[in-house]
Amino acid sequence: MLKNITLSADEKLILKARKKAKQEQTTLNSQFRQWLENYTSIGTNSNEYEALMEQLSYSRPTKHYSRDDLNER
Repeated sequence: MLKNITLSADEKLILKARKKAKQEQTTLNSQFRQWLENYTSIGTNSNEYEALMEQLSYSRPTKHYSRDDLNER
């Protein structure tokens, strides 16, 4: 469900943003929704990564690999 909100910004900035959105064949509303989605997900990936590393902390290499071993094809 979409909910309306009211934002305030400089009129010239809004006009420039609408013009740019139109050039990108989208709308200012659509761009804002995309920005809001990105904004709320900041930090989520790093938290997920940390949780995964914690789950895998039991795993340890059994052998020390040399540079040649790692580069062998």
